[in-house]
Amino acid sequence: MTETRVLPFSDEAIAEAARLILAGEPVAVATETVYGLAADATNAAAVARIYEAKGRPSFNPLIVHVPDLAAALHIGEFDEIALQLAQAHWPGPLTLVVPLRDGSGIASIVTAGLPTIGLRVPAHPAMQALLKATGHPLAAPSANASGSISPTRADHVRKSLDGRIALILDSGPTERGLESTIVATTGGAPRLLRPGPIAVDAELALATRIEAPGQLASHYAPSKPLRIDATSAAADEYWIGFGPLDGDANLSPTSDLTEAGARLFDLLHQADASDKPKIAVALIPEAGLGVAINDRLRRAVAPI
Repeated sequence: MTETRVLPFSDEAIAEAARLILAGEPVAVATETVYGLAADATNAAAVARIYEAKGRPSFNPLIVHVPDLAAALHIGEFDEIALQLAQAHWPGPLTLVVPLRDGSGIASIVTAGLPTIGLRVPAHPAMQALLKATGHPLAAPSANASGSISPTRADHVRKSLDGRIALILDSGPTERGLESTIVATTGGAPRLLRPGPIAVDAELALATRIEAPGQLASHYAPSKPLRIDATSAAADEYWIGFGPLDGDANLSPTSDLTEAGARLFDLLHQADASDKPKIAVALIPEAGLGVAINDRLRRAVAPI
């Protein structure tokens, strides 16, 4: 067991986080999507500590965060489509899976043996500050035990990883609340590997082969049985509503899908901590950000 400290985001906290990362320890830090568990992507032992802390399946690759496109070009090979997507959406919640460049220096454990790598330029000032302070690309999956609800607050990280990591940088709640959109541009037509906050062409096929994080069939799961697409709730279910379908809590009383995306994991944590043994989530429209929300909910359905 490790003592887990929580420090508010500041220059001093970033300096301490950078010291730990350069010593091979993972640190939890906010991005604009969810809190990530960051470690030096060039240090295999450090990345292994991410897997150890999360209990993550070893075949699931990790997203690598870099400060800008120039840094990404040193690690991955970008075709014209990848460059266009990067220039349009970076910094921001888009991960591009591209061929791994020879001599990139990325530890093979990061890619789980694949010849490709997921790269992202985050917009959040805390992650950007940490990238600059360490001078290294940072592998950073969500800062939670593997398969559990993704963290959108420092308290969520502590609940899931207390005693497993040394430091959490607290930057308050994340803005987006859903993990990044993932698009693969590794030859042939680009493929949507995971829907998310960035809308991409509807013509992109949703991939079924595991090429990137967040593609496991069971993922983001609370500890209680979860029922989705619900139009009503039973007495023993914590009812997460949407729009006019109200309940114990509501993703968005005004049916705003952006608000619902930002609140999704927060309310799943709230439901998981309630005294009701089951959870029900209202029907969410399969449109716009609702596609990403429903993707997360389908992965969160725990066996009953």
